[in-house]
Amino acid sequence: MAGTSFSSGPGGRGGIVGINVTPMVDIVLVLLVIMMVSANFIVAESMNVDLPKASNGEGSASTPAIVTVTAEGAYGWQDSPIDVTQLAGKLREAWTADNDVNLVISADGAARHAAVVQVIDLAKAAGITHYAIGVEQPD
Repeated sequence: MAGTSFSSGPGGRGGIVGINVTPMVDIVLVLLVIMMVSANFIVAESMNVDLPKASNGEGSASTPAIVTVTAEGAYGWQDSPIDVTQLAGKLREAWTADNDVNLVISADGAARHAAVVQVIDLAKAAGITHYAIGVEQPD
């Protein structure tokens, strides 16, 4: 056996003098490469955005916080009209009540991109990290 040596002294077999660590190092290096490759997918900042019409969408979480953005750029919180300052406060309250709150942003197809980005920015400032864009199933 490689890496082992036995002595044939008066006591019979001797102890293992050396251990071959090459296979262990190979396994550790393979695991390190796998971890490094998968870490890029975990850490990379990305934002999943569905188009306004999608045939398949993810199921909604239990009691999500819903922000609505109209075509005119007005905001709504749980289907009630609200201004930007109040929206920021409601987002902080929602995060304080549940640190794992899920935010659903339902924007009109004609809404300005900047209005949706502002909602996402307010959510991040409040500490909310789980959000999704609401979509409608096609007819």
